[in-house]
Amino acid sequence: MSLLPYALARPFLFGLEPETAHELTLGSLERMQRTPLQWAYRNGFVPDPIELAGLRFPNRVGLAAGLDKNARCIDALGAMGFGFVEVGTVTPRAQPGNPRPRMFRLPDANALINRLGFNNEGLDAFVANVQRSSFRAQGRLLGLNIGKNAATPIEDATGDYLACLEGVYPHADYVTVNISSPNTKNLRALQGDEALDALLSAVAGRREQLAARHGRRVPVFVKIAPDLDATQVEVIAATLRRHAMDGVVATNTTIARDRVQGLAHAQEAGGLSGGPLLDASNRVIAQLRAALGSDFPIIGVGGVLGAADALSKLRAGADVVQVYTGLIYRGPALVDEIARAFKLDAATRR
Repeated sequence: MSLLPYALARPFLFGLEPETAHELTLGSLERMQRTPLQWAYRNGFVPDPIELAGLRFPNRVGLAAGLDKNARCIDALGAMGFGFVEVGTVTPRAQPGNPRPRMFRLPDANALINRLGFNNEGLDAFVANVQRSSFRAQGRLLGLNIGKNAATPIEDATGDYLACLEGVYPHADYVTVNISSPNTKNLRALQGDEALDALLSAVAGRREQLAARHGRRVPVFVKIAPDLDATQVEVIAATLRRHAMDGVVATNTTIARDRVQGLAHAQEAGGLSGGPLLDASNRVIAQLRAALGSDFPIIGVGGVLGAADALSKLRAGADVVQVYTGLIYRGPALVDEIARAFKLDAATRR
């Protein structure tokens, strides 16, 4: 277990403006990783392997994309006990994202709202950071999450995704195509029938070229929104199957505010994450499982603040889970708690 209880650090961090706290935390993790200071937040690793998409996940608890957009802290985050870590979203060119303030806490709901807008240092810097990491050498899995630049017209989005796919492919255990952030104008339009079909057709074609070039087939996942009806989920499921995608990440943040009405910052624009997202995310997971069958990999994410929430995702149909907002509210102990609960659950069901 980590030497520094998160309960001691949280009041200080929550006393800061949210993005300032985020930047301070990432900067500290970056400096401490791969040094003896890493023991301040390190957890023991709980093995609980599962085979998905041709990969061996060392355990079923992962970090969601968005926390470490520039892949600066892969080893530090991995030391918290994650079996897999997903970083990004990266875009071909560096971009500042949306104007600040753009992150807001809703502590009464264990929630966050962000409208960061894919702020990142660009593909070259991202890949350089990935290459410095030793996480994959430890037998853990690294997912690289790709998107489009805000300045790229939506009709030209495919070019951005293909450029990112080409850049990250040699360094990824899996790649996630992010078409579901609410903070890049028109991005969610790519979830529509014809747009998604065209994008995934291009991604599938380029992936086959890259597999031949590099001598390895890297799985491709697609990250979708929770704000979809059953018909939309069925269309997406059919499109994933048609283009031989390897899995789906369900879900991104929500634009709904029904669970946080009346709370400070509830009406801020952006994506809502944390506790209020759990039920909507689980609904989409269950619909995907019904549409895709039992063999299609699903990474469940959204609203996981404890072991019971994580187990509810498995019950809904997810194979593995990711956390983000829960890590901010609960700290590294959350990872160990979930991993142990999953291992116990698997043992009791055998």
